[in-house]
Amino acid sequence: MSGLLSARGLHVTFAGRRGAPPARAVDGVDLDIGPGEIVALVGESGCGKTTLARTLLGLVPPTEGTVTFGGERLGYASRALKAYRKRVQLVLQDPSGSLNPRHTVYDAVAEGLRIHGYEGDERAAVAEALSRAGLRPPERFFLRYPHELSGGQRQRVVIAGALVLGPELIVADEPVASLDASVRGEILALLLRLRDELGLSALVVTHDLGLAWNIADRVAVMYLGRIVETGPVESVLTAPRHPYTQALLSVLPESPGAPVVLTGEPPDPSRIPSGCRFHARCHVLASGKASEVADRCRAEALPILTGVAAAEVACHWSSATP
Repeated sequence: MSGLLSARGLHVTFAGRRGAPPARAVDGVDLDIGPGEIVALVGESGCGKTTLARTLLGLVPPTEGTVTFGGERLGYASRALKAYRKRVQLVLQDPSGSLNPRHTVYDAVAEGLRIHGYEGDERAAVAEALSRAGLRPPERFFLRYPHELSGGQRQRVVIAGALVLGPELIVADEPVASLDASVRGEILALLLRLRDELGLSALVVTHDLGLAWNIADRVAVMYLGRIVETGPVESVLTAPRHPYTQALLSVLPESPGAPVVLTGEPPDPSRIPSGCRFHARCHVLASGKASEVADRCRAEALPILTGVAAAEVACHWSSATP
């Protein structure tokens, strides 16, 4: 697969406090996002997905591994990052926190143009971005302040601020988590329309597999710093192979059968267990179903998934099950 954005062998380690071991927030990730493709990065809080997203944006330099965009390796000098961030934009989950309450909508959207020294018609560019984000007529919103808008309108302003620079990829971190259920569908439909109209690629970071089902072409399920299952969304979400993915899916309202309640919290990323990193919480292993591979689950590490389009899983039990 020819990736617009590619990560290879990505590791991000943070120093431990007071002599504690370093925390391996991202612990070996390969990931591709193709042109015009929406990839959902899914997992519990603390699994490393936001750190991975920030690393792909160039906000956190990797401890090891590479990020390439359009075939060129990402550099971390200020000029290289500035050029990169014109092509790759971030959309945060909390529009209230990412919009300055003292700035009008016009100034919020125009900020990126001013930072990058845009030489065209600023007013026309802002109007077009607001219109594409679904705020029409755009001039009606120019002089309004964030507190005068609904939550959905504020999120559309944030999206307009990302669109105004004409990016090729957006990274949306929990883009609808703070919105009412009635508005979430509108924002997801907007992201899909932008993909169709502009050929825009997106990485959508979420804990919600239902959201992934509605918007993504591919899904990558992350646990304790590593992607444990990935593939086309229909393949992964209709026939999940990793016990962790099965557990995440089981709590959706439309899921058949009883929810799988995972015991305990994800392990400390400074103390990643041997073998499969999920084995201490694995309901399949605890039930005795995986007895034939139990020793491997506890002791034998699994390879990094390649991140290509085909469905892949990092699980001894699943790989041994016909």
